[in-house]
Amino acid sequence: MAREFTSVGVVGLGTMGAGIVEVFARNGIDVVAVEISEAALARGRANLTGSTDRAVAKGKLAEADRDALHSRVDFQVGLDALHAVDLVIEAVPEHLDLKQRIFAQLDKVCKPEAILATNTSSLSVTEISVATTRPNQVIGIHFFNPAPVMKLVEVVRTVVTSADVVADVEALGERLGKVDVTISDRAGFIANALLFGYLNHAVSMFEGRYATREDIDAAMKLGCGLPMGPLALMDLIGLDTAYEILDTMYRRGGRDRRHAPVPLIKQMVTAGLLGRKSGRGFYTYERPGSPVVVPDDQTPVASQAALADGARAIAKVGVVGSGTMATGIIEVFAKAGYEVVSVTRGAEKSAKVFETVKTSLNKGVVRGKLSEEDREAALGRINWSATLEHLADVDLVVEAVVEELSVKKALFASLDEICKPGVVLATTTSSLPVIDVAMATQRPADVVGLHFFNPAPVMPLVEVVQTIRTSPETTATARAVCAALGKTGVVCGDRSGFIVNALLFPYLNDAVKMLEASYSTADDIDYAMKLGCGYPMGPFELLDVVGLDVSLAIQRELYLELREPGFAPAPLLEHLVTAGYLGRKSGRGFRDHTRR
Repeated sequence: MAREFTSVGVVGLGTMGAGIVEVFARNGIDVVAVEISEAALARGRANLTGSTDRAVAKGKLAEADRDALHSRVDFQVGLDALHAVDLVIEAVPEHLDLKQRIFAQLDKVCKPEAILATNTSSLSVTEISVATTRPNQVIGIHFFNPAPVMKLVEVVRTVVTSADVVADVEALGERLGKVDVTISDRAGFIANALLFGYLNHAVSMFEGRYATREDIDAAMKLGCGLPMGPLALMDLIGLDTAYEILDTMYRRGGRDRRHAPVPLIKQMVTAGLLGRKSGRGFYTYERPGSPVVVPDDQTPVASQAALADGARAIAKVGVVGSGTMATGIIEVFAKAGYEVVSVTRGAEKSAKVFETVKTSLNKGVVRGKLSEEDREAALGRINWSATLEHLADVDLVVEAVVEELSVKKALFASLDEICKPGVVLATTTSSLPVIDVAMATQRPADVVGLHFFNPAPVMPLVEVVQTIRTSPETTATARAVCAALGKTGVVCGDRSGFIVNALLFPYLNDAVKMLEASYSTADDIDYAMKLGCGYPMGPFELLDVVGLDVSLAIQRELYLELREPGFAPAPLLEHLVTAGYLGRKSGRGFRDHTRR
């Protein structure tokens, strides 16, 4: 039988601590909420009141339940108030010496059988536990922010944590309505170990002026379905907190350079630009603590006139290719009112593309998203061809053929001869260097990447990839076309992976390395990222959908270009691909899909 916890203590009543207090009190457990001073205690009480009042306003908590919740909380100054509780959770700032001092005092104050827990997200639970005479009763209980909402709890055991303590805490998590993943004491645990390398990489992109803050955040939200962009998330977490977590992970996690905090983070922390809590971080906020972003000197002008400034007029578009991406792009342009010339390698291919586009448009009609008249008008705008010569009078060509550089270079050399001057030549490549394609022509200034995401009619993002030879007019034209299609165009440089893949695939690769090291299971890692970070899919679910062979190819390209040791493909990923376990398309990847 698991231990019954009737009273708990929470030390530190900042946003996280107050949230933990709320979680316990919501579930009928008495809480002694402790702070260092009366002023800090008042702030903690205000944090709890604000959270519960918002829940009442949103209809998620009845007023009577709110009042009952508050009646279960005893606010006190000083650790002596915790002498009778069954469990203490510490939620003070991420400083090891501070936490060790608190645990040494708790060891003296609390009754012998009390469990002492830390909510640390990055520090060593083991190093905290040795400040006590009961390290076997010390454990990590890592809640995620906001604690009342987020379902995940990481239960972190040390090499000496008692099995009974682990079992008791796991049962408590279930009582609180949380999903727990139990793991050993390692830098970053699951979620932060995977999340913060990605966040740090995003900051390095911004620091290097590879893309704007808005484009980096939009790319990850729209391209991956994430609830927040990485820079906005850094502002929410707090740049000082993020710096401490990264620095700790770097020192404890083998000094992986990807966890070494980007210099810009330390500079911003020193300058007091801490994110939402200070009113300014990567973005500027209405006031300290507010989530409302206000314009500042970096905010782009978003008007249609600004997007079209310097852009060339586009009326007729050629699309070369017959695969899934090509058919989706044809549909997107035709629905948006452009005259389209579809060029494939023969009449049979053209007929197949026509049927695919027609079927997709019919589905739009059935779902009420498209009228029959609009469907017929879109189909009427498409001209079908098997020869590149029919692209002689188009204003824009979008290439969507196989991802082989030699094929694309040969095609662009032909387009260079056929197309009229001033035509924008775009490639949809997701991994090849755009400059290599551009230099196959005599007009590299007119060549740009337009990386649509699959399925093109649904996905709202397009990466506009400019090379060092792409002209401002060509980039402006590409951005204006994206806006006319109802897509969000994000501008970035010609670097392996662009924005989305460059940030996404190292994170996926890190998840594979974590599994390979037997630190956790695929299920628990997926749970951690979905429930702890709000990701729509866990890394292993996503890898099986994308295809392990595709993922390996992208990761290899990133590693070859950037030469970052941490980007080397995980051996497990290579072994699975060699074995033919490619994900859903082969029936087996990280999971067996033949039994579902």
